Amino acid sequence: MSDLKYKVNIRFAKIGLMRFISHLDLMRVFQRSLRRTGLALYFTEGFSPHPKISFRRALKLGLESENEEAVIILREQVSPVDFRERLQKQLPEGIQIREVYMSSNQPRM
Repeated sequence: MSDLKYKVNIRFAKIGLMRFISHLDLMRVFQRSLRRTGLALYFTEGFSPHPKISFRRALKLGLESENEEAVIILREQVSPVDFRERLQKQLPEGIQIREVYMSSNQPRM
């Protein structure tokens, strides 16, 4: 397996009924949605590997947010537009991807 890692930064909204899911459930939603995209995800090592995802902060249960941030690590580079389209198709209603950019912090959309 290649040691190359590509950071994809996303900004998303958690609105509507999605405000009632916990932080742990939100992480599971993203993990499952990312697996369904078919993207080359970077997985943690060890007994129970899972996609390498990091959320900037945890929201309290019941709160909506228009500006949540997460970092997802990939094994292969993908365009921000393609990443956004593929992930948004897999996410449930109430989670909307607002912006996707690579680790250089230069918006690409």
